[in-house]
Amino acid sequence: MASAASQIELALAHAVPFTLASFRVLGIFVFAPMLSSVIIPSKNKALLGIMLTAALYPSLDLHITPALAGRMDVFSAVPVILGETLIGFVIGVLATLPLAALEMSGVLMGQQMGLGLARVYNPEADYDVDVLGQLLFYVGAGVFFGLGGLDIVIGSVINSFDRVPLGGITIGQAPLETIVGVLSSGFELAMQAAAPVTAIILLLIIVFGAVSKTMPQINIMSVGFTVKIMAGVAMTALALYAVQTAVGSKVHEALAHATHWVNDLGEH
Repeated sequence: MASAASQIELALAHAVPFTLASFRVLGIFVFAPMLSSVIIPSKNKALLGIMLTAALYPSLDLHITPALAGRMDVFSAVPVILGETLIGFVIGVLATLPLAALEMSGVLMGQQMGLGLARVYNPEADYDVDVLGQLLFYVGAGVFFGLGGLDIVIGSVINSFDRVPLGGITIGQAPLETIVGVLSSGFELAMQAAAPVTAIILLLIIVFGAVSKTMPQINIMSVGFTVKIMAGVAMTALALYAVQTAVGSKVHEALAHATHWVNDLGEH
């Protein structure tokens, strides 16, 4: 009986640290690329996060802030849980912003090419997307995995346990300036990726205008629709390597911001 009681006491002593560590890990399943996919049921994400925490827990040197050393009630635990979830959440957001920007560039290109009507359902994001937007998103996802982005995301969360003690962060420490900076960089990436198609479509519009004035018997609407799509697809294929290089640099930059933010938390 004494042995059983001691084991129960040991389990209870680890209940709070394990729960808080689980919420920190589960934060990356909210926005991180692929891990946040709606294709994965929510209960499976929760189970995967808890299993990952259980695998890491024995090797973690967890530190708890003095404020959590005593007994916590429900009301005091809520802000602590939100703070722990914030770490994984921010890392996931910073990692997925370049991919979302690349998808937006595909939407811009599709609208100019006339592919706005060819919208398809994307089960990955649970909403309708343009064909080019979905294509470029998967290109960006391939670059993300090729750069070891998923490993860096999970590694940043693991390293945060050495930098930030459990309960050592609040909602007010969210890196809003960093998120806005990465978001602005994402808009720049979207415009850069869409620039080749925008330029060729603009050139074609000028040519179509001249042709319609000199040869009005040609049905520019029907001919131009097909030509714009063919020219846009060809330009997208030619620019794909440059887009891949650009998104690779943006993904690397976003992951570096996530790593630096975690390191900065440990210095405060």
